[in-house]
This record gives sequence, C-alpha cells and structure tokens, in this order.
Amino acid sequence: VQLVESGGGLVQAGGSLRLSCAASGRAFSTYAVGWFRQAPGKERDFVAAIDWNGISTLYADSVKGRFTISRDNAENTVYLQMNSLKPEDTAVYYCAAEKWGNIHRSGYTYWGQGTQVTVSS
Repeated sequence: VQLVESGGGLVQAGGSLRLSCAASGRAFSTYAVGWFRQAPGKERDFVAAIDWNGISTLYADSVKGRFTISRDNAENTVYLQMNSLKPEDTAVYYCAAEKWGNIHRSGYTYWGQGTQVTVSS
C-alpha cells in the first residue's frame, strides 16, 4: 500500500487543520493506521492511531481532546482533525499503515512522505 499525506500548512495558534492520508492499493480497510510527527532535532513521536474498522482509537496525551482521528474506508482515507493548535504541534506529520495491526502495540510497515504543519504563536 502507498500512502500520501496532505493538508499541512501554516496556521496561527488556536487554529485548526485537517490532515488526510490517502492510500492506494486494495484492502485498505484491513490496515490499522497511525499518525506520527517529527519536529526538527527531535525523535518521531506517536500522535494517534485507528484500527482497521474505525472502532478503536488511541491518542498521545499531548493531543487528547484536541485531535481526532477518523477513517473513510470507502475513500481509502484516514483523517487527522487538529483543533486548538499550539506552536509545539509544529512538525512534519506522517501517516503509517500496518495490515491487521494492533494499534496498542503495532509497528508500522508502510509510511508516507509526510506533510509539514507549522503553528505560529
């Protein structure tokens, strides 16, 4: 499966963005999908994940209550709605997928190229 992120950009603190992760290939509905981010000079961090059928989700503490992950399997797309953005949310955001992955312990095999999110203060 190939993944392409979009929706990044420059936004003021307190604003919102919606990222999309579009997948090519068949059977996307069998993949767990996660969002990760990497700020300059820092390690890549987990942000959120959703299981294959969209029932279970998982969030990093730093984004709980502000970010929402969802998926539309008919459109082969996973979304990350980001509200109340803060300057510390600035990073390159990546989506990743794992077939039949467990969002609580899964590694991810497939990765997108990332999309830049910049939040100004």
